[in-house]
This record gives sequence, C-alpha cells and structure tokens, in this order.
Amino acid sequence: MAGSKKSKQKQKQKKGIPFLLLLPVLVFAGFVGVWFWNWYSDNKRPNFIREAVIFVRPDSSVDEVYAQLINKAGVKRPYSLDHAFKDKQVEQYMQPGRYEIKPEYTSVYVARMLNNCWQTPAKLVLSGTMRQNAQLASKISNQLMIDSLDVINALSDKDLLNKYGYTPQNVFSLFIPDTYEMWWTATMEDVLAKQKQANDSFWTEERKAKAKAQGLSPQEVSVLASIVSGETNYEPEMPKIAGVYLNRLHRGMKLQADPTVAYCLNYEVNRILNKHLLIDSKYNTYRYPGLPPGPIAVPSKACLEAVLNPEGNYLFFCANSTFDGTHLFAVSYNDHLRNARAFQAALNARGR
Repeated sequence: MAGSKKSKQKQKQKKGIPFLLLLPVLVFAGFVGVWFWNWYSDNKRPNFIREAVIFVRPDSSVDEVYAQLINKAGVKRPYSLDHAFKDKQVEQYMQPGRYEIKPEYTSVYVARMLNNCWQTPAKLVLSGTMRQNAQLASKISNQLMIDSLDVINALSDKDLLNKYGYTPQNVFSLFIPDTYEMWWTATMEDVLAKQKQANDSFWTEERKAKAKAQGLSPQEVSVLASIVSGETNYEPEMPKIAGVYLNRLHRGMKLQADPTVAYCLNYEVNRILNKHLLIDSKYNTYRYPGLPPGPIAVPSKACLEAVLNPEGNYLFFCANSTFDGTHLFAVSYNDHLRNARAFQAALNARGR
C-alpha cells in the first residue's frame, strides 16, 4: 500500500512539472498578445468619429490639443490616443499648424501628423471691403496664424514692401482679391509673395496693352479701379462708372470722386457734404486734378476689368432715386442736374 501511494505522488509531480514549465510561456504569450493588440489598435484601427479641424499655436499645450481632438473629432478609444501621444512624445515634438482630422485616421497617424507638421492648407479668402490697413489685417489674421498688428506693420514697412516692388502708399495695388491656399502658419512675407505671384499672373500682356490704350500704367489702373470700388458693388455698372472717370481724365477734367474724399476722412462719414470738399489732400480729387497718389482701397478683379474695358461716353452719374444701388448716367451737365435733383428730392423725402 505504501508503494502505491508513493507511485501516485510521483505521477502527480510529473503532471505538475509540465504546467510549471508552460506557465512562463503562457505569460509571455499573454504579454505578446496584449502588446500586439495595443499596437494594432494604435496603428491600424481608425480612432475618430467625425471630420474636424484643430489648430496648434506655438503656445498650445498638449492637453489643449488633446481636448480639441476629444471635443471636435470625437475619440473612440481615448486610451489608444493616450498611448500614442506618450509613445511618440507629442508633448515634446508637436508643431504649430492647422490639421484636418478624418475618421479613418489612427492614433499613431495623428501623433505623427502633429510631430511632423503634416498640415492641410488653409483657404485665405480676400474679398469684400478692404479700404483700410486694419480691415485688410483683420481678414488675414482671422484666417491665418498671423497677428493683425504684424500685418499692419508689414503694410507700413518700406523695406519689406520694396522687395516686392511696392510702397506703403500703393500696397493696396499688390493685392488681388481671390481665394488662396496657404499654410495656416504662413508669415506675412509668405502672404506678400503669394500676392506678388497673383499680381504678376493677373497682369498679362493683353491686360497691359488695354491699360496702355487708356493711357494708364497697371498701377494707375489699380488706383482708378479702387475709386470705382468705392462707388458701387453692382458689377454690371462698373464699366460705365470707370468710363465716366476715364472720360474726365482724358478731357483734363477733375475726377471729383466722392470716395476719394471719404478716404481723406478715414471713411468716418456716411455722406459727403460741401464742407468736406475743401479738405487739402492730394487724395481729394475735387481739389487736385488727375489720379490720387495711390489706391484708396483694394480693388476687386471686376473693378480692374471695368477700367480695362470701360463703357459709354458719359461724363456724369448719380445714385438712382429708387435707392436700389444703381446709378443714372448722363453725357450733359444739364441732364446730370436733373438726375441729381431727383435723387436729392428722394433723400429729403426720407429725411436724409
């Protein structure tokens, strides 16, 4: 009986030995499985819910960027994003930029995106009213990382503008309103270089020939176009208004353009009165003949084209008494007076 018990004990010990040998293998396989699953989760599985755009500024913290991802893109597995951020040392290597997140992106891809500055270009839209440096600065700074004060300083920097062939007085002529793709982290020099490229592209030989036919340089076209932009936003009438001013210019008449007086007053008045016409400024075309020294706004492409393709033999125009944004044009001064009186009567009727 004693021998039988010893035999059974030996058999149990033999069965236990393989399990003890197998345990480390099972533990190792478990670690490998967990590691592989984490790697697969971080590198291969999409981890975002919706498309989003996040912005990283030079002073942004990794926590702020993480919060943007959570709030804007939505994260399916936060632990995966945490792991990727730590593994790729995002806190240390993160670069400023504008980043578009898509649902199919993985945690590791986004971490690498932030570290390597894989930005998606922003759209810089230059359109609408741009009559002062501050307005232009606001448009640029609202769409790019550039501070508005940096834009204003650049627009007044003679040495900087000279690199592109412009001065603070005529810098509005450099800008060609359109939509441009640029890095969100672009500098003001990048913006100016982009505008120089667009300006050179706009001024084809054909357009230069049209300007010459009107006795104007491209710069002078821009100055007159800026006056047209101050008169109307209604594109069908722009060639007629441009024609009025060109006809006056060719006849040696003063332009007598209200927008130039408004420019002298920093656009702070809604209506030009007779007392305003006495302002002593080279920009006051009621006092000084010819074109003003520089553009009074950033003219649109439509205004530039209007000067290059003027219409009519008119010398006068005034706002329509219907207040629909259109104008009445006249060849003779008497006809113009009749139109002006009708408009004045309409203003009075409205208590203006």
